[in-house]
This record gives sequence, C-alpha cells and structure tokens, in this order.
Amino acid sequence: MKKGQEYEGIVERVDFPGKGIVQTGDGPVTVKHSLPGQKIRLRISKARNGKAEGRLLEVLEQSPLETGSPCSLFSVCGGCTYLSLSYEEQLRLKEAQVKRLLDGVLDGQGVSWAWEGIKASPAAYEYRNKMEFSFGDREKDGELMLGMHSRGSFYDVVSVEDCKLVDEDYRQILRVVQSYFRSCGACYFHKLSHLGYLRHLLVRKASRTGEILVALVTTSQDPWGRDMAGDRGQEEDGKVREMAGNGIPVGTAGKQGAVMEGELLQGFLDALLSLEKEGRLLGKYAGILHIVNDSQADVVQSDHTDILYGQDFFYEELLGLRFQVSTFSFFQTNTQGAEVLYGIAREYVGDLGERDKTVYDLYSGTGTIAQLMAPVSRKVIGVEIVEEAVEAARQNAAENGLDNCQFLAGDVLKVLDTIEEKPDLIILDPPRDGIHPKALPKIIAYGVEQILYISCKPTSLIRDLEVFLARGYKVERACCVDQFPWTGNIETVCLLSRSQVD
Repeated sequence: MKKGQEYEGIVERVDFPGKGIVQTGDGPVTVKHSLPGQKIRLRISKARNGKAEGRLLEVLEQSPLETGSPCSLFSVCGGCTYLSLSYEEQLRLKEAQVKRLLDGVLDGQGVSWAWEGIKASPAAYEYRNKMEFSFGDREKDGELMLGMHSRGSFYDVVSVEDCKLVDEDYRQILRVVQSYFRSCGACYFHKLSHLGYLRHLLVRKASRTGEILVALVTTSQDPWGRDMAGDRGQEEDGKVREMAGNGIPVGTAGKQGAVMEGELLQGFLDALLSLEKEGRLLGKYAGILHIVNDSQADVVQSDHTDILYGQDFFYEELLGLRFQVSTFSFFQTNTQGAEVLYGIAREYVGDLGERDKTVYDLYSGTGTIAQLMAPVSRKVIGVEIVEEAVEAARQNAAENGLDNCQFLAGDVLKVLDTIEEKPDLIILDPPRDGIHPKALPKIIAYGVEQILYISCKPTSLIRDLEVFLARGYKVERACCVDQFPWTGNIETVCLLSRSQVD
C-alpha cells in the first residue's frame, strides 16, 4: 500500500477507540469514524511497517446495524460516534472492544478470571453533567458559532443547539449565549494567530440538585479586536455604537476598554439570568463566572476568575453523600452512571473486616471513592494533583461527617514517598493516560493483597496491567460500565490480587 491510494471495503469490526478495521485486497486498513458493516471508500493516509491507516472519504452503503440518528448533526459534530446504532448494539460493540483488549493480555496470566460484561447507563440521553463548548466559526469569516468542534477538525465549530447528550437547560444556555455574542459582534480567539476574545463556555449542572454553574472563558484582549485589527481598529477608534438588540454602548479600546468589557459581561449575565426569571430553566443558577485564560494552548484553565453571580461551586448528591463541585474539580460526567460504577467498585472491594484497614485512593478527584470507602475502613488517604479538587474533597468529607479521610495534594509519584502509613488496599482511578510508569513500581512495592483499578481508557489499562502481571498480580474479575453513551469512551473496572510474592 502507498499513501494516496484509494480502496473500497466493508468495515469488519471497530476497535477501541473508534478504529474501524477494513480488509482490502492489499491487507487491513484502520479507518476512524466508521461503523461495523458499512461499505466505505477510503484513502491511505499512512502506510508503514506493514500497517496502514486510511481516511474515510465516503460511506457507500450504510451498515445493517444502523437505525438512524436522532440528531441532525451526527457525523458533522465530533461529539458522538455511535448515535446511529441502537443502544443495545452500542453496548455489544463496546463490550467486545474491552473484552478483546483484556483477552490479549490476560490469556497469558495463566489463571482463569471472570468477565462480567457491560453495565448500561441508567440514562442513554441527556446524561452529561458537564460540557465545554467552544467559540469559533464553521467556515472562514463565517458567523460566530458556539458548540463543538466539527468531526476531525481542530478549528471548525458547529453549533449544537439540539445536542442529545445534555438536557434542555444546556441547550437554552447555549442558544442565549450564542445569540448574545453574535449581536454584540465580539470576536473569538483564533488558535493560529492567538488573537481574539471568546474562548469557551463551561456549563456544569448537578443531576440531583439541579444547580447550574456557568463559566465564560475569554482572553484579556479587547472583545472586539480593535487593538489588533489594523485598519478596522483605526476606523472604529473613537466611535460608539449600539449592540444590536441589547442597547449596550460599545466604546473604544484603551482607557474605556475595561469599562466596556464590564458592560459586555453585564449583558452576558443579564441574558443568562433572563432564562431563570422567565421560567425557561428546569434548574437554577448556583453561580456565573468570568474566567480569563491567556494560555496559547486550547485548554480550559484560569489565570484569573471573577464571580459575576452567586458562587463558584454547586452541590451534587451521589449514593447518599453530598459533594461540592467547583469549576475545575473532577467529578464523573454521568451522575447516574457514576452510581453504577461506584456501586460495582464497592461490591468488588467487599468486606474489609473489622474496620482496621487503611485504604489508598490514588487520583482521588473530589474524593468520591474515598468517602464511599470511609465507613468500612479505619482510614482512607486520597491523593490528587489538582489542589482545588483536594480542597473540595476535604470540605465534602467534613460535610458528610467523615473524620477518617485524609486528602493530600500533589503528584502521586512524589506524594507516595511522603506517606508513612502503609495501605492494606489500593484503589486506582487515574486520568486517561494511566499511571505514570515511575509510579507503578512504588504502588506494586506495597505488596497489598488487592488492588482495584478503575480506568476511563482501556488501552492505558492494558499497558499498566502488563506491568502488574509481570510483578505477581492477577486479574480476578472485570467488567465495563457505559458512562458515556454514544461516544467512543468506556469505563473498565478490574480487581487484581497478589498471586505470588515478587
């Protein structure tokens, strides 16, 4: 095969994460954004060492598994992968992906293990409790868009006013914010030039309490680009115009810039609050924030945060516990699905005996797992690198009346060297990239009888499992949980036990 060649073929299967396998007369090709059973036309984009990757050019025939999508933007928006399948078929596909990966590494562990299938999300639609929308345009110099990136594009943005992954409150907020900034003429941040103002809109909503946290993320640059727009900036210098439909005067950059940005943000706030005043929201605002982020990287982070309304956190309830969730603290994006996930984790751990065990909860986030383990443990020690999440975990534990939880801020790799108490059980819930290779030997060196590994990326899990197996651990039981319906993501839970002394 050579780069640029075109082929037609049937997608035999889809491996994690969304890699379709197509057999051609010259060998197999991996093609993203394809579904099993589809007949497609592809172009080879990479061919090296006997492996080939292709780009999907056209779906010639739909898969017999496809039943149609409820979303008009499916295949345009990059948010969903399997929305044209039935939910049952999507579950079968994801389970097969994870089982195939685990079989590849566990067939060599020499002992039997229990595969317990896939657990469905209690809600297949409108399940997300967090969304990060991006500002941009769909075509060069096109209308301002607020939504998700187009499939396969780093730059193009499509408005997702009809998104099925979130409830109507998200859609209402997206519509009013997009309309407001379109009418204002504010410019978005361009990723190549690093010029512009509007970056992201972060929306979080508690599924149980209905509280909503909204954060507008911008740069510190002029909202209308007048200090960077050359002739346009000179032409508008000294002018005052009215924002269409809002009646908010827009001044010039320089001395008036900060004042005018304040008026712009006040209009943004008023637009959001009007949804609540008019009874168009099912939930209620806990807080509305303005975050300044001047990083060149396309990430949501804060150089400075102002509270425009309310507070910078809300409360969520999970398995009888109450959690404070802030802007950047980690919390599972599917609350009902998280209850399934953590219920399985608690079942896998089982009875710890006479409450005399010390548990490590590594990569603990806001301390959800730690607090679920606290009632059956002597002490739980959580380690998390995000300081904001650690502070929230401490407050959560205090509010839930749990005095045997200790939360430490820092990198697991370094913090483990500072903890004097040794664990009897270790729970791992690392980020997508898995456990740092240098942290793995430290974790294994404790020699605990059982380790519970919760993974949001099965390929990272497989890489880490190979190390655990080589150092005397075996997998006893495993399953996966569909925390992210219609996307390519899946959670996996593995219970490991020590089979021999290393």
